[in-house]
Amino acid sequence: MSSRRRAVVFPRQQRILDQLGENIELALKRRYISQELLHQRTGISKPTLRRIIRGDSTVSIGRYMIVLSVLRLESDLGMVSSDRVLIGKLESIAKLKSTSNT
Repeated sequence: MSSRRRAVVFPRQQRILDQLGENIELALKRRYISQELLHQRTGISKPTLRRIIRGDSTVSIGRYMIVLSVLRLESDLGMVSSDRVLIGKLESIAKLKSTSNT
């Protein structure tokens, strides 16, 4: 039995994934899209969808992209790498969350 190597995700990156999952969940609620409907539209299993909403780092970026496409937010992913202001905002959010959790 082979063991798969998993990428090391540091806390800072995990917080960004957590925020992405929260943002996806909020987008679903704003659009009145249930996990069942999202499952039907994407073909992604319900357990994997729940992992995406939790910001699970083991889910492939392709699966995140499929979900973002259904929500018509796929272009937002590309903007992250080109917009330093957005990255700064995400880092500020992560810092606020980490200080509120202590």
